[in-house]
Amino acid sequence: MKWQGVIPAITTPFREDLSVDHEFLAKHARWMIDNGCTGIVALGSLGEGATLEVDEKAAILETLVHALRAPVVAAISALSTDAAVRLAKRAEQIGCSGLMVLPPYVYSTDWREMKAHVSAVVRATKLSCMLYNNPIAYKTDFLPEQTAELAEEHDNLHAVKESAADIRRVTALRSLLGNRLALFVGVDDLIVEGVAAGAVGWIAGLVNALPKESVALFNGADIYSWFLPLLRMDTVPKFVQLIKLVQQEVGMGSERVRPPRLELEGEEREVALRTIRHALKTRPKL
Repeated sequence: MKWQGVIPAITTPFREDLSVDHEFLAKHARWMIDNGCTGIVALGSLGEGATLEVDEKAAILETLVHALRAPVVAAISALSTDAAVRLAKRAEQIGCSGLMVLPPYVYSTDWREMKAHVSAVVRATKLSCMLYNNPIAYKTDFLPEQTAELAEEHDNLHAVKESAADIRRVTALRSLLGNRLALFVGVDDLIVEGVAAGAVGWIAGLVNALPKESVALFNGADIYSWFLPLLRMDTVPKFVQLIKLVQQEVGMGSERVRPPRLELEGEEREVALRTIRHALKTRPKL
C-alpha cells in the first residue's frame, strides 16, 4: 500500500430499489483510477457506510478488488470493537490493500478507551493502516501526541487522515513524527493549504464527480478559486447528497441516497444546482 496522491472516498451507488449497483460501482472506480487517482477508499461516511449491512460491505469490497489493479482501502467503522475487528479481518481475506480505521460510531469517550478500540483494529490484520481523525463528525479527537503514541506502538500504522479542519494539525504531526506517517488531508477545501504544510495525499470527496480536476489541483494546477465553491460542499452535513448531485450533473452517478438521508429538494436543491452548473459552465481546460 502506497499512501500518496489523490485517493477517493468513493460514494456507494444505489439502484431505484436502493440496493447497491455493483456494475456502476466498478465503472465509477475504474474511471477515477484512469484519471490519475492512486487508490480507492470504500465504506466511509461519504460511502454511507452506516447504512450498509456487513454482507453489503463485503460485497462492495469484493467488487472493487476484482475491478481494479489499484489499492482498495476498507474504511472500518462499527458500533462495537468486536464488529470492527471482524470487518477488518474480512477485508484482509477479500484482498484489500489497507484499512482506514475510524473511532466507533456513536460512542465517544476518553483516550484510554478510544486508543484501545483503534489499537484492536490495527492489530487485527497485517494490512497497512490509516488512522482517520474527524472530531467534527465523530466527536473523538486524536491529538497529535496521541497519534504519535499509536505510531510508536503499531508498525503497520502508516498514515493518518486529518479532518479536524485545522491546518495546524498537519504541521504539528510533521513536527512530532517527521515522515513516520503519511499525512493526508481529509477536508476538501483545505487541500492546497494542506499540501503546502506537508501533506502527501488527499482522501477526497468531489473527486467522485471531478477526478481530472482533483488530481490537477493536488499536483499544483491553479484552479483552486474555480474549484472552491464545489469543494466546500464536502464540509457540510448534507455532503453526501451534494456530492452525489454533482456526480449526477456530470453524468457519472445518481443522487440516490439511503434514508435517513433524503435527496435534496426545493430551494436547497436549486441553490446547489446553480453553484454546480456555474462551475461546470466555467470548467477550466486542463
